[in-house]
Amino acid sequence: MQLVINTRGAYLKKEKNCFLVKNDDKNLEVSADKVDSILITTSATITTDAIEFAVENNIDIVFLDFNGNPYGRVWHSKLGSTTLIRRRQLEAGASIVGFNMARGWIVQKLENQTVLLKDLKKNRPDAYDMLTPYISKLEQLKDDLMSMRGSLDGKRGSIMGTEGMASLTYFEALSNIMPDAWKFSGRSRNPAQDAFNCLLNYGYGILYSQVEKACIIAGLDPYMGFLHTDNYNKKSFVFDLIEIFRIHIDRTVVNLFSKKQVHDGLFDKIPGGLYLNKDGKAVLIKAVNETLDREIEYRGRNIKIRNTIQMECHSIANGLIK
Repeated sequence: MQLVINTRGAYLKKEKNCFLVKNDDKNLEVSADKVDSILITTSATITTDAIEFAVENNIDIVFLDFNGNPYGRVWHSKLGSTTLIRRRQLEAGASIVGFNMARGWIVQKLENQTVLLKDLKKNRPDAYDMLTPYISKLEQLKDDLMSMRGSLDGKRGSIMGTEGMASLTYFEALSNIMPDAWKFSGRSRNPAQDAFNCLLNYGYGILYSQVEKACIIAGLDPYMGFLHTDNYNKKSFVFDLIEIFRIHIDRTVVNLFSKKQVHDGLFDKIPGGLYLNKDGKAVLIKAVNETLDREIEYRGRNIKIRNTIQMECHSIANGLIK
């Protein structure tokens, strides 16, 4: 499970073989054996004993900022695996291997988006005709990607340009299936301009921390990207790899609207946009964790979605050193 601390003023300490969370008159005791990670989304106090206890038990502590982006984490200082993986990762970025991997991730992203739109088309007869051209456009863009040949340096702009066109198509389709009160105009970030993007941005923030952790454990360098280029403190490889997992957050947010669990009380207005308040975070984080704990078929086995992220990273790492 993921231990979430989202109440201002909460206090986290170690108590025997457990984490103890105190807030006002309430106490919550959770065994370390049941905790995979600790997510802190607001002002809280954590003791050094609790930090050491988490490190000893391979439990990462992730801190999310105002917009849901991870701004820090506490994790042990050991490499997840052999340094050879990082050397091979660097070499792959300059070879056809890196090009094929980067293109493949975006192809998979478009396939995921197409499947979601097809599911919506099947379950919403009133949107059947409206969604058909969007699906056709995504399929055409995927074919364009599949036909690309060359190197990352030569085709990076083309890949990202195609992905950008697909994103515009995809989110326009999602907006059109929303009730009038919740329609939105494309993607918006920091701050979000609408409720859909507000939920989506925070959900992606949670996902970033999951992907980064999986990279570290597998021995991959989170900063050494293929499609996303190097920059100071930019976790380029995380940005690359998250593309194939974004669909889980997309589905979660769409389902929250479909089940009418979204209302104005989940958001606070701030200059230039919206902010997901405490109630909103609680609704979204619960839904995201339920999604990540759901089993799907992965390489012939039924695996929890959160575990497929780790398995995918291990698969990439193993492929690099074969």
